[in-house]
Amino acid sequence: MTGYRGALVGCGFFARNHMHGWAEAEGAEIVAVCDVDRAKAEAMARDFGVDAVYDDAAGMLRAERPDFVDVATTVEAHRPLVEMSLAHGALTVCQKPFAETYADALAMVEAAREAGRPLVIHENFRWQRPLMALKERLDAGAVGRPTFCRLAFRHGYDVYAGQPYLATTPRFGLMDVGIHLYDVARYLLGDVRDLHCRTQSLKPGIAGEDAFVATLGHDSGVVTSVECSFFSKIAPDPFPETLVWLEGDEGTLELAQGYRLRHHHGGIVTEVDVDAPVPEWGARPWHAVQDSVANFERHVVDVLAGRAEPQPSGEHNLETLAMVLASYRSAETGATVNIDRFVAEGAR
Repeated sequence: MTGYRGALVGCGFFARNHMHGWAEAEGAEIVAVCDVDRAKAEAMARDFGVDAVYDDAAGMLRAERPDFVDVATTVEAHRPLVEMSLAHGALTVCQKPFAETYADALAMVEAAREAGRPLVIHENFRWQRPLMALKERLDAGAVGRPTFCRLAFRHGYDVYAGQPYLATTPRFGLMDVGIHLYDVARYLLGDVRDLHCRTQSLKPGIAGEDAFVATLGHDSGVVTSVECSFFSKIAPDPFPETLVWLEGDEGTLELAQGYRLRHHHGGIVTEVDVDAPVPEWGARPWHAVQDSVANFERHVVDVLAGRAEPQPSGEHNLETLAMVLASYRSAETGATVNIDRFVAEGAR
C-alpha cells in the first residue's frame, strides 16, 4: 500500500457504508477501527479485513498516526474526537450533523485552522449523482437565471428500525435530514440570507419533529421551499430520494421520482435517467446514498492529495448548521430569522 492511511472512529449502522466507500477510494486504506463498544469494532475489522482494533481513540491515534480520520459517531462525541484527530495532524472527516451547538462547531473550525489540517464534513447529499447531474445542467444555463426552487424529502420509510436513537432525540428532522437539504440548497443556489420554518411531530411516541417546511431567501434573491416528512403515506414510497423543482427565467429543471431529470424549455420537455449505479456491496433503495458516500470519499482522497478543496469544509458548514439552529428559533417564535444577525447573537 503506497497511499493514505486512515482510521474509522464509530462502527455503527451507517459506518459500514463508509467502510465500503473507503475500499473503493483509490489511494486510501482504513488501517484501524475504533468504537467504545469493542465488539462492534471487532466485527467491523473482521468484516473488512482490518488488523488494528481499538476501543480508545486517543490510544489509536498515538499508535497508528493515520493520515486521515473518519469520525462516524453520533454528534455528542464529535467535538472531542475531531479536536483530538486534528491535534494529531490528521485530515479529519466529521459525520453530519457537525455539532449540536454553533459554539462547538466554531471551536472545531478554529482547531482545524490552528492545526493547519483540512476538516471535511460528510454531507453526502451533494455527492448524489442525480443532484450532481442537476447542478451541472443548472450551471450550464439550462434555466437561465434561477428564481425559485423546491426541495422535497417526504416518505414513510421506517428509519427508526436501523437507528432507534432517532426516535428519542429531541431535535430530529432538521438535524438529521434538514441539514442535508440546506446544504443542497446552498450547493445549488448559494448562501441564504434569511428563513422561516414550521415544524410538526406526527408519529406517536417520538421525541422530536419528524416534519418541517422552511422557506429560504437566498442572497441572490432566489426563494427555496424545503419540505421534509418521515410520516408521509406514499405508494410507491420515494425514500430516500430528494425531489427537486427548480425554475428560472428561461426554463425549469425537475428531478422527479425514479431519478428522472426533466428539462422544461421552449414548450418542450426532455427527460434523461440520472439514476446512480447500485454498488456491488449495496442495494436499492439505498444505492444512490451508498454511491454518494463512495463519491465523497474519493473526493477526500483528492483533498489529501492537494487536488481539491473540501466540499463542504467545516467552515462552510458553519452556515448550514446556523440555518438549522435558526429554523428551531423560527419554529418557536413564528418569526423569519436573519442568518447573519442570528450568528452575531451567538446562534443559540
